[in-house]
Amino acid sequence: MTFKANSHATAIIDVAPDQCVASAGPYAVVRHPMYLGVAVLLLATPFALGSPWAIVWAILAVGGFVWRLLEEKRYLSKHLPGYDDYRRVTCYRLVPSVR
Repeated sequence: MTFKANSHATAIIDVAPDQCVASAGPYAVVRHPMYLGVAVLLLATPFALGSPWAIVWAILAVGGFVWRLLEEKRYLSKHLPGYDDYRRVTCYRLVPSVR
């Protein structure tokens, strides 16, 4: 669903010449739905494996994703026209109801 709403979603933070802000589908609720999905997967994995020690690594990995989404926000604010307006309308970064 995320790739359907944003055909420019990639692993590299970049802006294509024809890119516009994705604000439909899951992007209408949170600004980073793919990061949310990865965070849920990472945090659920230690429980699925039955490994309490893996929780530490999962929390560190989610922290890395949060750092990356903050870097992405800075980059897109500078390079993607309309992104700052989108940020004002869609105020939730990662989790609905949590700013």
